[in-house]
Amino acid sequence: MTTSSPYHKILIANRGEIALRVMRTAKAMGYRTVAVFSAADRASRHAREADQAVYIGAALPAQSYLNIPSIIEAARVSGADAVHPGYGFLAENADFAQACRDAGLVFIGPSPEAIVAMGNKAGAKKLMIEAGVPCIPGYQGDDQSEERLRAEADRTGYPVMIKATAGGGGRGMRLVARPDDFLAALRSAKSEAQSAFGNPEVILERAIVNPRHIEIQVFADRHGNAIHLGERDCSVQRRHQKVVEEAPSPAVDAALRARMGATAVTAVKAIRYEGAGTLEFLLDTDGNFYFMEMNTRLQVEHPVTEAITGLDLVELQLRVAAGEALPVSQEDIRLQGHAIEVRLCAEDPGAGFMPQSGTMNLWRMPGTIRAEHGLESGAEISPYYDSMIAKLIGYGATRDEARRKLLAALEDTVALGVKTNQQFLASCLKHPVFAAGGATTAFIGDHGAALLQADKAGDARAHALAVALLYATASAPAGAHASAITHRLPIGFRFDAGGGECVAGLRNLGDGRYAVEAGEYVFDLQLLELDAGRARISCNGLVESMVFARSGNGLLLQYRGSAYRIQDTTHVAQARQGGGEGDGRIRAAMNGRVVAVHVAAGDMVKAGQPVVTLDAMKMEHVHAAPLGGRVTALHVALGDQVTAHRVVAEIEAGAEAAQLAAANG
Repeated sequence: MTTSSPYHKILIANRGEIALRVMRTAKAMGYRTVAVFSAADRASRHAREADQAVYIGAALPAQSYLNIPSIIEAARVSGADAVHPGYGFLAENADFAQACRDAGLVFIGPSPEAIVAMGNKAGAKKLMIEAGVPCIPGYQGDDQSEERLRAEADRTGYPVMIKATAGGGGRGMRLVARPDDFLAALRSAKSEAQSAFGNPEVILERAIVNPRHIEIQVFADRHGNAIHLGERDCSVQRRHQKVVEEAPSPAVDAALRARMGATAVTAVKAIRYEGAGTLEFLLDTDGNFYFMEMNTRLQVEHPVTEAITGLDLVELQLRVAAGEALPVSQEDIRLQGHAIEVRLCAEDPGAGFMPQSGTMNLWRMPGTIRAEHGLESGAEISPYYDSMIAKLIGYGATRDEARRKLLAALEDTVALGVKTNQQFLASCLKHPVFAAGGATTAFIGDHGAALLQADKAGDARAHALAVALLYATASAPAGAHASAITHRLPIGFRFDAGGGECVAGLRNLGDGRYAVEAGEYVFDLQLLELDAGRARISCNGLVESMVFARSGNGLLLQYRGSAYRIQDTTHVAQARQGGGEGDGRIRAAMNGRVVAVHVAAGDMVKAGQPVVTLDAMKMEHVHAAPLGGRVTALHVALGDQVTAHRVVAEIEAGAEAAQLAAANG
């Protein structure tokens, strides 16, 4: 017997663009909404735009968005009778689903039992094998000793993949190519899994070489109905984190789609699943597919499925959770057109994709395509949460039309103040392999150098434009009313563009015309229009518009889809040599939490040896010794929260360092 579960007010246990996305559909369906917010999100859009909002704790996730008692109490205080977990944080936490049930709240997601069944990779794989779902050969046993895991890896064959049983998002995952590397990779994976999920257990799987990552969107209700909504191709990944997603997959035809979809529906029926879910598969070059895991929640990339099906997946979630039958059958599902999504993240691709935080001075999303975000100009990008700050989704009748629209919109996006992966995403979309639909999970690894290659001439042009704007927007630019003879005298500029000091020479030719020499390039510029935050400039005869913002002594410039931060150092005294890595001080590269301290004060270390590991925006970053020597001071301990550039350790070089280096080769 099935029952209904009516509710009227939904608390959304998430933040940012996720909360806003759920809120949009909930409000359209007539539900009242409640937001929760941490100390870092007091001024956030999601807290302001909900009907009600409840403060739940300090910035650290464990004290706020992962604090189950605080969220249950927020539901009680606000009178919410349902909870939507979003698609992160607690969305796949069985304890949270059970806590909602115990509190009499409707949990808009699967049952705690289903989350337990599919949330553990080892257990899920066993269930899928029993249901006849093809799985990757490997080991998912209870014996977690190093000896047993090493033996099973040898039996499975190399390359082998190590995966944390309790997690996702690439954490606790290592690809091992050779037997000699296995134990070190295993220990690293277990350590990361313990830190991220509180569970060090892993499974082993044979690595499929250059596969496609294909996932099938499923929905099921409590009336026994289950359907699939086609596939998404999530092959473009970096460190097992998805970067670009699309639907349908360029590698899946109608027959393969039907087989994979039927397999996914069989799987969810086998566990009496209810709600939205995604089954993830690897597709090899011969068309064979293998189950990897199931995400018992709505995915970040669900908008591409919405685009090609015309369905609102959050609406389906809300209806199923209320006890309604699915309003569509498998026969009703029609896939039309193509959609591609990119994840815009606050990170620096040029520095190993290091997560970034700070103030987003100027933020403007394109109005030509769907964009999901929770930011506005002046918003703070916190170091405590995921680095993804927006999703942009292009849709078209064909794949290439969707790609073109997305690329144009991405280049029109304005994100000034915090570094992002905007240009890297554009490079991915432009790359001929991706454009031809040939990208596999090896795409970024194979083409990373080309995707990150700097445009020297383009950067010089941007620097010249920035110097002209710095000059033109100064309160009293030198030489503004200079004589004709003065026009011929160049004004020297020194500036930092993020990669070290640069120099340029500018000559004011009058009437808004300038000659700028930047490096080996010379540019003839004419300022045609200058408004607050926008300029139109002719550069060597080519007229273009650009967006900019003054920031202290510097200038932020959005130009040709790239963001530049130019810091004017012309009148800053030259810094003394030293004081960098050579002084033996290890500085935090970002705001983060100390998750490992690898040495003790007094230890001797080699250059490159791990000293401290920080966790920032769900990624671990090892800080290594810049030189060999003795650790004279450790300024942090396990669990400390540190700010960017803080000195975390000090190393003194000396004769002993040389002896140590010699002894260790």
